[in-house]
Amino acid sequence: MTTAPVMPAPVHFSAGTGHYALTDTTVIQATGSAQPVAEYLAELLRPATGFPLPVAAADTPATPGSPTIELTIGDTAQPTPGYLLSVTETRIELRADDAAQLFAGVQSLRQLLPHAIEHHTVQDVDWLVPCVDISDYPRFSYRGAMLDVARHFFDATTVKRYLDQMALLKLNVLHLHLTDDQGWRIHIDSWPNLTALGATTAVGGGAGGFYTKADYTEIVEYAASRSITVVPEIDVPGHTNAALAAYPELNCDDSAPAPYTGIEVGFSSLCISKELTYQFLDDVFREISELTPGPYLHLGGDESLATSDEDYLEFIRRATAIAASHGKTLIGWHEMGRSRDLPAGTIGQYWSYVTPRDDADTRVASFIEQGGQMIMSPADAIYLDMKYAGDEKLGLEWADGPTTLNDAYNWDPAAIVSGVSDEHILGIEAPLWTETIDNVRDLEYMVFPRIIAAAEIAWSPRTAHDWADFTRRLADWSPRLDAAEITYNRVKEVSWPEVSRPGMSSTS
Repeated sequence: MTTAPVMPAPVHFSAGTGHYALTDTTVIQATGSAQPVAEYLAELLRPATGFPLPVAAADTPATPGSPTIELTIGDTAQPTPGYLLSVTETRIELRADDAAQLFAGVQSLRQLLPHAIEHHTVQDVDWLVPCVDISDYPRFSYRGAMLDVARHFFDATTVKRYLDQMALLKLNVLHLHLTDDQGWRIHIDSWPNLTALGATTAVGGGAGGFYTKADYTEIVEYAASRSITVVPEIDVPGHTNAALAAYPELNCDDSAPAPYTGIEVGFSSLCISKELTYQFLDDVFREISELTPGPYLHLGGDESLATSDEDYLEFIRRATAIAASHGKTLIGWHEMGRSRDLPAGTIGQYWSYVTPRDDADTRVASFIEQGGQMIMSPADAIYLDMKYAGDEKLGLEWADGPTTLNDAYNWDPAAIVSGVSDEHILGIEAPLWTETIDNVRDLEYMVFPRIIAAAEIAWSPRTAHDWADFTRRLADWSPRLDAAEITYNRVKEVSWPEVSRPGMSSTS
């Protein structure tokens, strides 16, 4: 073993000799806040192994000769919170600074097991874990993926499947783009027509859909069980045709626009001069904040082309103050950096290019000068809805053409905007807009393998980024995707092994 068989690459990896054998007598030991993670590990391993894998307190005497997996939370003496994983022939010890990092360490342990561990039925496999030592911690604390459920709606079951896939890659934030011109996807009690009328459409004239409050809570709680924070986005003042169609009084002329099922942007806007607009925002922000235990609320603020500069700045001043009053740290697309009246600590999300244009760098500087940080999502590197290649049927090409796996891997978040280094960057996020995507298979095909590149950029130190090593590890890792029944694009940049599960992956 010359390289870590782990995605994303750990900070330090040392291969030993021999193997630890997981058997039907293995016991998982944990106490306190480590126990929920231990239960997750047991639930993860039981289906494919068929082993009972009981979870016991750390001080419970083990049966003599029984192999043990011990999970503990305590100081790892690393520069930032992380985990230490030691595998010997008789014992696995996983220590982390907190429960979230312990969960991340579990994903590395999972990936050291045979790929068959991803199956949901018992497999006839020797469950051997190579002896290794790993010390690891993330480069960025925020490691996200965004799912647009407004252009096309995806139900809670699909979102939970996506959360499981994110967890495998140590991603810890799911940004849900809940509202747009084509549909409003979250029920708001005080404005029920948002879903009664505004949720009935989708791109291309599909049926639409929405989350009840119970659905949304189910997603949030499931995400938390995977150490993932949900960030809801209510995109305003533009991208609001569905809301305007549901409530004509939010238009300056009180007339309802026709429902929209296209993909063009920039034509809609809430009425900036009406006080009713700000009552609407207060109600929506309050209800979504009450449902969301995480610290963040995303306000969008992008592509407001139908709003004058003066109106836009006044809207952002008032809307951000209202949102902040509900106890959330605000996030906005980088256009919001036009405002110098942002609540202190507001986070910007950069969606321009690896080489900035259209004053994007100036707007980034505005967030930092006002006490905030940045989430980096350059469209020509990490937008997962871009085509892989020009002959692909799925995806768009507006971000300077197709985005290859190489494009997705070979960029550095701290080398985009002059003066913006790691200390100014909260993290990175890989968005998936869904104009051309309306089913799970297509979703996964567009996401994988580029999201693996995104995860490595977010987690691994810059010095660990090595294209040749990454593609070797990815090829070796593909049977894991097959076993997990994840659809992926067998891009030509990788020397993939023979497909073991025909029909579930494709070649671009």
